[in-house]
Parts: sequence; structure tokens; C-alpha cells
Amino acid sequence: MSFLYSKSSIEDLKERVNIVDVVGRVVPLKRSGSNFKGRCPFHNEKTPSFVVSEQKQIFTCFGCGATGNVFEFMKRYYNLEYIEAVEKLADEYGITLEKRRRDDRRDRYYEVNRLAAGFFYKAFTEKANRGYSYMKRRGITPPVLKKFGIGYADAEWTSLVDYMNSQGIDNKILIELGLAAETNGRVYDKFRNRVMFPIINTSGKVIGFGGRAISPEDNPKYLNSPENIVFKKKNNLYGLNISRQSVGKDGFIILVEGYMDVIALYQSGVHNVTASLGTALTENQASLIKRYTDSVVLSYDADSAGRNAALRGMDILKNAGCRVRVLHVDDGKDPDEFIKKNGKDAFMKLIDGALPYGDYKLEAAKAGLDLSSNEGRIDYVKRASNIISTMSPVERDIYISKAAKEAGVSESAVRMELSPEGETIAGGSLKPADRGRDHEEKTSDEPDVIMGRDRDLLTLAMRRERYIDTISTMTEIFAMETSARIFEAIERDYREHGELDEHRVMDSLSDSDRGLLREACESTPYYEDEEKVFRDCMRDWKLSALVAEEEKIITMLSLADESDDDEKLKTLMERLKIIQTDIQKERNLG
Repeated sequence: MSFLYSKSSIEDLKERVNIVDVVGRVVPLKRSGSNFKGRCPFHNEKTPSFVVSEQKQIFTCFGCGATGNVFEFMKRYYNLEYIEAVEKLADEYGITLEKRRRDDRRDRYYEVNRLAAGFFYKAFTEKANRGYSYMKRRGITPPVLKKFGIGYADAEWTSLVDYMNSQGIDNKILIELGLAAETNGRVYDKFRNRVMFPIINTSGKVIGFGGRAISPEDNPKYLNSPENIVFKKKNNLYGLNISRQSVGKDGFIILVEGYMDVIALYQSGVHNVTASLGTALTENQASLIKRYTDSVVLSYDADSAGRNAALRGMDILKNAGCRVRVLHVDDGKDPDEFIKKNGKDAFMKLIDGALPYGDYKLEAAKAGLDLSSNEGRIDYVKRASNIISTMSPVERDIYISKAAKEAGVSESAVRMELSPEGETIAGGSLKPADRGRDHEEKTSDEPDVIMGRDRDLLTLAMRRERYIDTISTMTEIFAMETSARIFEAIERDYREHGELDEHRVMDSLSDSDRGLLREACESTPYYEDEEKVFRDCMRDWKLSALVAEEEKIITMLSLADESDDDEKLKTLMERLKIIQTDIQKERNLG
């Protein structure tokens, strides 16, 4: 076990030390009004531009842009990590930090899953076995099998358990991970006589397994790892660890139902593909997709279950901010069979003809209706109106026309069906409930969206925990108070739990802040170079601070008269020159 320090004890430490005393031990400081000044220890300078505020308990250098609280100073001056800086300061002041245990089972469980994946892969590749024969019959080539780490669980009862025990792995862990089961005190392999599909997250860690039965008498057909500390089906997608780079290149992702669909499409050259682990698509999975692209093609089976899954999935994806199209494979039961029979080009033509969200919804609304009868047309218009009522004004206008044409009625009739009591607005109708939502009261200073540096910083913090510590030390780095307030919630969740959980953060926010954060994250594409984006944010922040100080000094100089202190004016002019030089340097770097 390793330790984290409680947030309250760290806050107590920060309150009990005085940043002026801490900095003053290594930097000569002189009082200047309510602050203290000195020469910056982080860059060479002749004129002191390093300011320590006792009131705010922060330091700022107007020359190099360094700024932060007492922990950030310790980090910079002694070249320490955040926790090391906290510990050093506590030790110097004789303050004991309250420790709380952090559960390191995750790392252990990842390692056990990795060992299991290696065991299954070795069994699959080193000698003849039924699993390899099955995949060969399905037409999957050795390079693709290796790419996906396909394995084999033999028919024996304790092969994996015996191997894991030899590696010092306790049976309790195997049972928790679903690799083993126990009956009447006897521990045995959970996966037997199955082709094994390791499920790997986008960080490259094995989080679980799917086992496909080889013999018809073995049930269930697919056996998956149970939910556990490292495996949450709702948060992951099969194959995304392999396909994510292709998704960025192709500009869209294909979402299929099963492991074999992913593998077959990949082998045929369609690499931007993933699957939802055999479960109904979840909001978390939609959010994960949105990190890489906002364009999704759903390719589910052509049967009624597949069509219903598509209808559910497209609503979830649309709510996540994705543009959704749906294709169904009619020549063959699923994408796996179709692409083997017809090839990649034929499948890509299906993608080109995939129906957009609105078209697919209206097409589905006709199911079971006779549009040649008045009753069928009436029912269709009612179904279509329910669908159209959830759309944006522009979408409504388009699909009102399509629905009216399909039903053979006037557009005004569809509009009246949409809003029998309502009013027409810009060619469309709003129900009373819609008008209430659109006219929700907002405070005058509440932003509609978070943009620019604020959006990038919040997105980076939500996607990569490692940025939270650095951002937290940057005073006034957020341009909007709303952004700073949202970041406080992100940092609070990270400090209290030792890791960030998106849902906890969202739950802790107000409705308006939650919507702003969700929109910021969903509207921001996946960064190819996160470090560059972060550096650009830092440069933009520094440049903004320099420009603000430049304006302040120019104002002071413009108000000066002959009675002013010549030395003071000279200092202001020198500082202005330095600032303007730094501004030019920053702009050149950009």
C-alpha cells in the first residue's frame, strides 16, 4: 500500500506557514507597500520584479511569469514533485500530515490480467488447439490474431489456476477478477474451452476478457469478465486501443456489436472500428467516443434486436454531441459475414449510404404501419412529431417537410401536431415546455460556452490527471470565474479520492456549470500533442498577464506630471521596456 495525504492536512499546512517567511529564507525581500519584492530566483534580472503577497499567500514574477502558492515555490526552487514539496515543507515546520491509505489493488489486478492474457496467448499459439482451429475457420490471419492478442482457454479445470498459483497469485484475486470460481471449497478456471478476447483499455492495460464458446453445448455462447475494480463495461470499448489512431485519420468511427465484427473489419482494412462489449451503448461509452471523433456510424445486425439497439444507441450518441448515421447489413447477418463475402469496397459503399439520425428515425417510425390508409398516415405523423419535437429548430424545419411528404399531408398539419397549443416561431413550433427551457433565467455574467484557454485547460484536466497539480498553482490562469469554479470541483475530487472520476465531478456541479463543462469537453477534439496544447495555454496566460501589466503601466505614465518622482518614472519606463520585450518574445514563440 502507498499513501496519500488528506486534503484537510495539506490545507492546514498551507495556512500555518507564511509564504513570506518561506521565500525570505532564500530570496532577500524588501517591503513594497502591502507586498514584498526581490529578485526572481528563477531567472536572472537586475531590477526586482519578483513580488510576494502576504495577504494572498502567493508569489509572482513579472519578468518570467512564474507564479503560485507556497507549494509551487518549493517545487520550483528545490526541483521537487508536488507531494515532495508538501512533505519537505511539513518536515521543515515540524507539522505532521494526516495520511490516508490509497488502494493499490488496481496495479496488482492489471498485472494479474496481463499474466492471464499471456497464458491464454501462449496456449493459443504454441501447440495445436481447438481455439486456433476455430479462428482459422473464421478466416482470421495470424498477424491479426497477434494484433488483438487472441488466446485460448483449454478444456481442463485448473490450468490457469495452477499457473497463477505458481506465480504467487492468490485465488481470491482470481475469483474477484472472474478468472476463477469456487464451489464447495474447490477453485477452478472460469473460462474453459473458449477462444479468449483480451479487453484492453486505451492506456494499454488488460482490464478483462471475453470468452467465445467453441463447442455448441457450452453455454453461454459468450462469457465475459464480471464488473470489478478495473473492469467497468460501461466505461470501455473493445478494440479502441488499436483503432483510435485510425479514427483520427478517417474522421469517423464505426461502432459494431461484437468482437468478431471488429476483428473481421480490421482484417479487411477497415481500421476505425470498435464495439460496445456486448452491452447496450452507455453514456460513458458515448463520451469516450466523443474524445476521438464526433462522427459515428452505427453498424448493427439487421435483425429487430439490432435495429432496436441502433435506435437506443443513436439517441445516446446524439445527446453526447455526436453526429450519427446508421447502416444495416442486409446481405448477411452481421458486418463480419458481409465483409468476408463482399469485401471492403462494398462495405464502404454501405457506409456512404448510411442514414443520418433524422432519416433513420423517421424510417423506423413507419414500421408496422400502412401508409396507404388514413389510420396509418395519422399514426405515422404522431410518431414522426414525437421524434421531430426533440430536434433543433433547423432539424425540425428539414424533417417536418420530409414527414409531411411521406404522409401525404401539409407541413402546417405536422407543425400543428408538434404544437397544438403552441406558437409558431421562425417557421417551427415550440411546445410550452420547450419555451420554458429556452427562456430559463440566467445571470448576466454566466457564459453560454467556455472557449479558448479556459476550455483547453478544463479539458486537459478532465482527460489527464497529471495536469491538475500544475494548473492548481497558476494564479488567475482562468479568464472566467465560472471556469475557475469548475476547476475547483475537478481539483477537489482529485485531491479527495486520489484519482479523478468524471461522474463525481459532474454530480458536484450546478446544472449550468455541468452543462458548460460537458459542452467544453465534448466540443474539444482529441489532442494529438497534449503537451503542446498545455504549453500554448501557459504562453497565452503569461502573455495575457504581460499585456495587462503593460496597459497598467502605460496608464500610470499617461497620468504622470512634473511633480512625480523621476526615479519612480524611470523604473516604470524600464519595466515597460522589459514587458514589451517579453511580449514580443512570447508572440514570436506563438
